[in-house]
Amino acid sequence: MAAWKNLQGFIAELERRGELRRVKVPVDPHLEIAEIADRVMKAGGPALLFEQVTGSSMPLAINLFGTKGRMELALGVGDLDEIARRIEELMAIPSPTGLIEKLSLLPRLAELAQFPPKVVSKAPCQEIVRKMGAATGPSLQELPVLQCWPKDAGRYVTLGATITRNKATAKRNVGLYRLQMFDAKTLGMHWQLHKDGADHWRGYRKGERMPVAVALGGDPASIYAASAPLPEGIDEYLFAGFLRREPVELVRGVTVDLEVPAEAEVVIEGFVEVGERREEGPFGDHTGYYSLPEPYPVMQVTAITHRKQPVYPTTIVGIPPMEDLWLGKATERIFLPLIRKMVPEILEMNFPAEGIFNNAVIVSVRKKYPGQARKVAHALWGLGQLMFTKVIIVVDEWVDAHNLSQVAWASFMNIDPKRDCFFVEGPVDTLNHASPQWNYGSKMGVDATAKLAEEGHPRPWPDPIRMSPEIKERVTRRWSEYGFG
Repeated sequence: MAAWKNLQGFIAELERRGELRRVKVPVDPHLEIAEIADRVMKAGGPALLFEQVTGSSMPLAINLFGTKGRMELALGVGDLDEIARRIEELMAIPSPTGLIEKLSLLPRLAELAQFPPKVVSKAPCQEIVRKMGAATGPSLQELPVLQCWPKDAGRYVTLGATITRNKATAKRNVGLYRLQMFDAKTLGMHWQLHKDGADHWRGYRKGERMPVAVALGGDPASIYAASAPLPEGIDEYLFAGFLRREPVELVRGVTVDLEVPAEAEVVIEGFVEVGERREEGPFGDHTGYYSLPEPYPVMQVTAITHRKQPVYPTTIVGIPPMEDLWLGKATERIFLPLIRKMVPEILEMNFPAEGIFNNAVIVSVRKKYPGQARKVAHALWGLGQLMFTKVIIVVDEWVDAHNLSQVAWASFMNIDPKRDCFFVEGPVDTLNHASPQWNYGSKMGVDATAKLAEEGHPRPWPDPIRMSPEIKERVTRRWSEYGFG
């Protein structure tokens, strides 16, 4: 499948497939759109395009990635595991020793060479340019920004790709952070302590201005890439190019020395002055609870650029399942090969919706030696954002990590709580309200595998009940003969 050029092309294809519902009546961005979207997301319903949003001339799109099928369509694959297999193939490239071997690698290396983003001089995202100081200066209030939940501190940009650059290394980062709209000219920058945007900000001295751009829209792979927990040093737009098999086109901002997606719908440009902070929140977050107010940096808007007829993309988060579940599931599938490369005994991995990405992960392993489950859990806590995982459950290879009923049964039956539950302390997600301190708390590993004598279980371990494969095959073949249709 060819890569999507931009968000509107993706929306048009969703409509062609019957995966988009147009809402033609006027709808209020204050809570009403969120309530509609929440009901549709929970029901696994279609993407929504609100054509008349009160207070704005822009139509609003939401729930674009709200099913497995739409997430796969967004990334141009029939199954998310296709991307995982491409990553596995790239990681399996051997070091060539002879000319013939080197020549055989050229097609795959040529594919890689096409991935770097391409800078262009003109772009659809700058068809309309409004700068500070002009007679028709930029105003955030012209955007159909949502208030999602009753106790939110205000209206929030929720699907904006925040672009920053490391002052020392000049490396770019693109992150998906929530942004509170304080007024027509300022946004609260909710980049948490451990995020790259916050790290870039800490590289500036007090009183200095760090340039920032927020891209709304663009091609779907670039939107997803902003949410992906990429290894340090991997550029998000390079990764998006890999996903879509085409370079992402970027254009230089009109008031900031940053490149932004040429095919974005709207781009907000500005700067963050180091030292200026304002209380941000509360906000109804993806944990299903309101995150508490805290002081965060402030973005001063210098320009807003957009297409002549833009669509404003957004999302809401809250009690799962929501649209962000499928962004997370894409990450689970795509990054499994990288995790296996570092922890090779892992067979399968599941981030259950109820765990909200950071709170729980289930992994299955082929157990070979005593203490292996503990080794796997500690290895995962040492990998990037998996350091935040509050509970890691390790099960045997015959347990389906995606079948929560089977995982629960195996766990409840196989653990001796004193022996098989173990605890560590370390960094936790900023949104983890259960830890006594901000950003620091405890984590638990659960060894739900069959125990060996060396692990303190001298008694024989029973086999799980399983029907013989021959009988299962026979019954499947004769199922209709039994009168079950």
